[in-house]
Amino acid sequence: MNFQGLADLRAHLLDGQVIPAHPLALTAERRLDERHQRALTRYYVDAGAGGIAVGVHTTQFAIRDHGLYRPVLELARETAADWVRGGRRFTLVAGVVGRTPQAMGEAEVAASLGYDAALLGLGAWRDADEDAILAHCRTVAEAIPVIGFYLQPAVGGRTLSHRFWRAFAEIERVVAVKIAPFDRYRTIDVVRAFVDARRDDVALYTGNDDAIVADLLTPFEGTDATRSRWIVGGLLGQWAVWTARAVQLLDSVKAVRATLADDGEGPIDARWLREGAALTDANGAIFDARNAFAGCIPGIHEILRRQGLLRGIWCLDPDEQLSAGQSEELDRVTRRYAWLTDDDFVRDGLSRWLG
Repeated sequence: MNFQGLADLRAHLLDGQVIPAHPLALTAERRLDERHQRALTRYYVDAGAGGIAVGVHTTQFAIRDHGLYRPVLELARETAADWVRGGRRFTLVAGVVGRTPQAMGEAEVAASLGYDAALLGLGAWRDADEDAILAHCRTVAEAIPVIGFYLQPAVGGRTLSHRFWRAFAEIERVVAVKIAPFDRYRTIDVVRAFVDARRDDVALYTGNDDAIVADLLTPFEGTDATRSRWIVGGLLGQWAVWTARAVQLLDSVKAVRATLADDGEGPIDARWLREGAALTDANGAIFDARNAFAGCIPGIHEILRRQGLLRGIWCLDPDEQLSAGQSEELDRVTRRYAWLTDDDFVRDGLSRWLG
């Protein structure tokens, strides 16, 4: 990517985008269902998403064991290229995981397919020294611009210190960071690191599915007393469902932030607290929080199946199923928070996306 391309990518991410983590559509035989996979990508484009993340946790890390990493990335890229209209900027993010040789191979695949950036998963580095992880991140960033990823330990991440994030912030080709430790203390660690590094060119994105609204409406202390730093958008598994409503939410948040002073001072309606609690409650059912997130991917699939965007909730691992009582929890939250759903939008577009 040339400098102008990198500058455009930074500007797009800093503007704040909804970036869904793209699920994997499978047949009952657990083979790639290309028709519904394309329909999902088209849905995200038409819903107003600013990009998609493919090959990430929601896409199922096991695609690598089934020879699907490149085909799934290629299908998403081809579909997006065909569906995005009018010169609209649409960012393609590839999940990149493993130790350095594997990660570099995946980064090179993503770059060759025209992906803009890599979301750099560190699950393979759980017991490694932080300096070794930093060296790995610097190496991958030579192949493709990088989005940092602080993933909660419950789903494969690890704890990382403020010192790590402060050093990570010095990597030139870091374009964004997805903050998803599901922990306020650690979330602040990451924000503070990028503020301390004065990396205003790096976009902060929430991955805290349990605190989406709070993250987006919190004015974090900036580099001086009169300027706040914001988490500007989200790269989320939660936003893989009800995406049209997620875009409306982010647009509304941006409108609120525009009314505030540089230091974040100004009134914010208490309804945002209520909306944040509703979204967290809904996410608890979708992500199966009560069972340590065991059913998080099937929960996403079930919402999409009910809307017709998937034919079933099949995962590559046959044992990956909805937890006991999770379907009833999904019934509850979709009834209670019907305004969070985008069923009407999906109903109107489904035949076209499947066409």
